[in-house]
Amino acid sequence: MDVGPNDLVVTPTHVRFAGRRFPRTIGRGGFTHDKREGDMATPHGEHRIVGMLYRPDRMARPADWAQPIGPLDLWSDDVADRDYNHWVRAPYSFSHENLRRSDPMYDLVLITDWNWPDAVPGKGSAIFVHAWRGKGRPTAGCVAFRPDHLRWIAGRISQGNRLVIA
Repeated sequence: MDVGPNDLVVTPTHVRFAGRRFPRTIGRGGFTHDKREGDMATPHGEHRIVGMLYRPDRMARPADWAQPIGPLDLWSDDVADRDYNHWVRAPYSFSHENLRRSDPMYDLVLITDWNWPDAVPGKGSAIFVHAWRGKGRPTAGCVAFRPDHLRWIAGRISQGNRLVIA
Protein backbone atom coordinates (compact mmCIF):
# COMPACT_ATOMS: atom_id res chain seq x y z
CA MET A 1 0.00 0.00 0.00
CA ASP A 2 1.57 3.28 -1.13
CA VAL A 3 1.12 6.15 1.30
CA GLY A 4 2.03 9.77 0.84
CA PRO A 5 2.75 12.68 3.17
CA ASN A 6 -0.82 13.96 2.74
CA ASP A 7 -2.37 10.70 3.95
CA LEU A 8 -3.38 10.19 7.58
CA VAL A 9 -1.58 6.93 8.35
CA VAL A 10 -2.89 5.16 11.44
CA THR A 11 -0.31 3.01 13.23
CA PRO A 12 -0.75 0.90 16.38
CA THR A 13 0.32 3.89 18.51
CA HIS A 14 -0.18 7.15 16.58
CA VAL A 15 -1.05 8.79 13.25
CA ARG A 16 1.48 10.15 10.76
CA PHE A 17 0.50 13.17 8.68
CA ALA A 18 2.46 15.90 6.89
CA GLY A 19 5.75 14.87 8.48
CA ARG A 20 4.37 14.88 12.04
CA ARG A 21 3.14 12.26 14.50
CA PHE A 22 -0.05 12.67 16.52
CA PRO A 23 -1.49 10.66 19.40
CA ARG A 24 -4.88 9.18 18.51
CA THR A 25 -7.64 6.98 19.77
CA ILE A 26 -9.60 4.35 17.83
CA GLY A 27 -12.68 2.23 18.41
CA ARG A 28 -13.03 0.28 21.64
CA GLY A 29 -13.40 -2.84 19.47
CA GLY A 30 -9.86 -2.36 18.10
CA PHE A 31 -9.09 -2.77 14.41
CA THR A 32 -11.14 -5.05 12.16
CA HIS A 33 -11.14 -6.45 8.63
CA ASP A 34 -14.87 -7.29 8.93
CA LYS A 35 -16.65 -4.09 10.02
CA ARG A 36 -20.26 -4.43 11.22
CA GLU A 37 -22.74 -1.86 12.52
CA GLY A 38 -22.36 -1.50 16.27
CA ASP A 39 -19.10 -3.50 16.62
CA MET A 40 -17.24 -0.40 17.92
CA ALA A 41 -14.25 -1.34 15.74
CA THR A 42 -12.12 0.77 13.39
CA PRO A 43 -11.98 -0.74 9.88
CA HIS A 44 -8.70 -1.51 8.11
CA GLY A 45 -8.32 -0.05 4.63
CA GLU A 46 -7.89 3.13 2.67
CA HIS A 47 -10.70 5.58 3.32
CA ARG A 48 -10.89 8.81 1.32
CA ILE A 49 -11.71 12.06 3.06
CA VAL A 50 -14.93 13.17 1.36
CA GLY A 51 -16.15 15.97 3.59
CA MET A 52 -15.43 18.30 6.49
CA LEU A 53 -18.02 19.64 8.92
CA TYR A 54 -17.59 22.28 11.61
CA ARG A 55 -19.54 24.23 14.24
CA PRO A 56 -19.54 27.88 13.06
CA ASP A 57 -20.75 29.01 16.49
CA ARG A 58 -17.60 27.52 18.06
CA MET A 59 -14.83 28.05 15.49
CA ALA A 60 -13.86 29.80 12.29
CA ARG A 61 -14.18 27.86 9.06
CA PRO A 62 -11.12 25.54 9.10
CA ALA A 63 -10.88 25.08 5.31
CA ASP A 64 -12.58 26.46 2.18
CA TRP A 65 -14.42 23.19 1.61
CA ALA A 66 -15.74 22.80 5.18
CA GLN A 67 -19.52 22.84 5.61
CA PRO A 68 -21.27 24.21 8.71
CA ILE A 69 -23.17 21.95 11.12
CA GLY A 70 -26.56 23.36 12.05
CA PRO A 71 -28.99 22.46 14.85
CA LEU A 72 -31.01 20.12 12.60
CA ASP A 73 -28.07 18.15 11.16
CA LEU A 74 -27.97 14.40 11.86
CA TRP A 75 -26.24 11.26 10.55
CA SER A 76 -28.44 8.22 9.85
CA ASP A 77 -27.21 4.99 11.46
CA ASP A 78 -30.38 2.96 10.91
CA VAL A 79 -29.86 -0.06 8.62
CA ALA A 80 -33.56 0.05 7.66
CA ASP A 81 -33.26 3.64 6.42
CA ARG A 82 -32.77 4.34 2.68
CA ASP A 83 -30.45 7.19 3.81
CA TYR A 84 -28.36 4.88 6.03
CA ASN A 85 -24.86 6.29 6.52
CA HIS A 86 -25.72 9.72 5.13
CA TRP A 87 -26.09 13.25 6.41
CA VAL A 88 -29.80 13.96 7.07
CA ARG A 89 -31.86 16.66 8.79
CA ALA A 90 -34.36 16.73 11.63
CA PRO A 91 -37.11 15.95 12.13
CA TYR A 92 -36.07 12.39 11.39
CA SER A 93 -37.86 9.22 12.40
CA PHE A 94 -35.03 6.70 11.87
CA SER A 95 -32.17 6.07 14.32
CA HIS A 96 -29.48 8.72 13.95
CA GLU A 97 -26.62 10.55 15.59
CA ASN A 98 -26.81 14.29 16.29
CA LEU A 99 -23.99 16.11 14.52
CA ARG A 100 -24.47 19.25 16.60
CA ARG A 101 -23.59 17.99 20.07
CA SER A 102 -23.37 19.79 23.40
CA ASP A 103 -19.83 18.44 23.91
CA PRO A 104 -16.97 19.40 21.53
CA MET A 105 -16.53 15.94 19.98
CA TYR A 106 -18.11 16.90 16.63
CA ASP A 107 -17.13 20.58 16.53
CA LEU A 108 -14.87 19.56 13.64
CA VAL A 109 -15.40 16.33 11.68
CA LEU A 110 -13.68 14.80 8.68
CA ILE A 111 -16.02 12.41 6.87
CA THR A 112 -14.54 9.32 5.21
CA ASP A 113 -16.00 7.26 2.39
CA TRP A 114 -16.33 4.17 4.60
CA ASN A 115 -19.48 2.40 3.29
CA TRP A 116 -20.43 5.58 1.43
CA PRO A 117 -22.04 6.78 -0.83
CA ASP A 118 -23.65 3.41 -1.66
CA ALA A 119 -24.06 2.11 1.88
CA VAL A 120 -24.50 -1.61 2.46
CA PRO A 121 -26.83 -2.09 5.45
CA GLY A 122 -24.97 -3.56 8.42
CA LYS A 123 -21.42 -2.80 7.14
CA GLY A 124 -21.10 0.11 9.56
CA SER A 125 -21.80 3.78 9.38
CA ALA A 126 -19.82 6.97 9.73
CA ILE A 127 -16.13 6.43 10.18
CA PHE A 128 -15.32 10.01 11.12
CA VAL A 129 -12.14 11.72 12.21
CA HIS A 130 -13.13 13.89 15.18
CA ALA A 131 -12.01 15.27 18.55
CA TRP A 132 -11.33 12.74 21.27
CA ARG A 133 -13.03 12.59 24.66
CA GLY A 134 -9.60 12.30 26.25
CA LYS A 135 -6.28 10.57 25.71
CA GLY A 136 -6.75 6.82 25.60
CA ARG A 137 -10.56 7.01 25.69
CA PRO A 138 -11.84 4.87 22.80
CA THR A 139 -14.37 5.87 20.17
CA ALA A 140 -17.30 3.96 18.69
CA GLY A 141 -15.08 3.05 15.71
CA CYS A 142 -13.83 6.42 14.49
CA VAL A 143 -10.33 7.87 14.73
CA ALA A 144 -10.04 10.76 17.18
CA PHE A 145 -7.44 13.40 18.04
CA ARG A 146 -6.73 16.11 20.55
CA PRO A 147 -8.81 19.12 19.38
CA ASP A 148 -5.82 21.35 18.62
CA HIS A 149 -4.17 18.57 16.60
CA LEU A 150 -7.40 17.99 14.68
CA ARG A 151 -7.62 21.72 13.83
CA TRP A 152 -3.98 21.64 12.62
CA ILE A 153 -4.71 18.61 10.43
CA ALA A 154 -7.96 20.13 9.08
CA GLY A 155 -6.11 23.23 7.94
CA ARG A 156 -3.74 21.11 5.83
CA ILE A 157 -5.74 18.16 4.57
CA SER A 158 -7.63 18.14 1.28
CA GLN A 159 -10.66 16.30 -0.01
CA GLY A 160 -9.47 13.04 -1.51
CA ASN A 161 -6.58 12.56 0.92
CA ARG A 162 -6.83 9.22 2.68
CA LEU A 163 -7.17 7.82 6.16
CA VAL A 164 -4.99 4.70 5.82
CA ILE A 165 -5.44 1.96 8.41
CA ALA A 166 -3.08 -0.88 7.50
